[in-house]
Amino acid sequence: MPKLIEVIEAGDILGEGPLWNVREQRLWWTDIQSRRLRSLDLASKTITDVATPERVGSFAFVEGRPGVLVVAFETGLAWFRPGDGAVEWIARPEAGGTGRRFNDGRTDRQGRFWAGTMVEDEVRAGADSASLWRLGPDGVLTVCQAGVSISNGLTASPDGRTLYFADSPKQAMYAYDLDPKTGALSGRRGFGEVARGYPDGAVVDAEGFVWSARWGAGEVVRHAPDGSVVETISLPISQPTCVAFGGPDLKLMFVTSASDGLTAEERRAQPLAGALFIFESDVPGLAEAEYRTDPGVGGLR
Repeated sequence: MPKLIEVIEAGDILGEGPLWNVREQRLWWTDIQSRRLRSLDLASKTITDVATPERVGSFAFVEGRPGVLVVAFETGLAWFRPGDGAVEWIARPEAGGTGRRFNDGRTDRQGRFWAGTMVEDEVRAGADSASLWRLGPDGVLTVCQAGVSISNGLTASPDGRTLYFADSPKQAMYAYDLDPKTGALSGRRGFGEVARGYPDGAVVDAEGFVWSARWGAGEVVRHAPDGSVVETISLPISQPTCVAFGGPDLKLMFVTSASDGLTAEERRAQPLAGALFIFESDVPGLAEAEYRTDPGVGGLR
């Protein structure tokens, strides 16, 4: 069972999408509602903030471009250079006030970036009108699953042949067969049971088990590859949002959280809402795959 070793009072409104950068030995994440990317130096516990032009749902590091990210901003995907704030758009399918925005995302083991959208305004967008998108190495953005409400829980098995995905309001987690060569999805089936709360961000550990944050339940749940629940960690807040592994040996487990939507009474009862929780785990995680492009694909350098 992972042991809580530290709490960083980050003060996030909607902390999400933590990723460990192996080269930098830093944790990166987004505070969506504050329109900022954040990074933590583990040794000094110093947090650095970068303002962003739109809310950031998720992002990935880019192979061969150490100062550049591929980012799922609220309206679309873009190259982003945190050092100077430069942006180069790839595609903006949610521009123009669609009532949807991009949300959770992660690279698969082959380096494709997956990002899903969510319905924010059902009157404008329509129910279940969000989608799961794939950004291939050719820089083309493709819809791979429609009929979604709030995309979450994107992560891939260690062998890269299974993609996990969640639709939060439906309390549903899914597993897909993922073609490692083409990125095609097939064989969607239910994965695990959500007994309490709503499945939010997720990550896979080195044993192939899925760690899923449960928004509203104050828990992080570990699922075996067959979907069964094998461990549950309780937190002193109700809205954990996502999980990441990091540290020198990838045995630190980071959990982001949110204060967004809490009443004044709930905030008083949960003074650590919006904090970053750090656990020590017996089982290590996996290094995050970076987004990989074909030769000649554009983008910031």
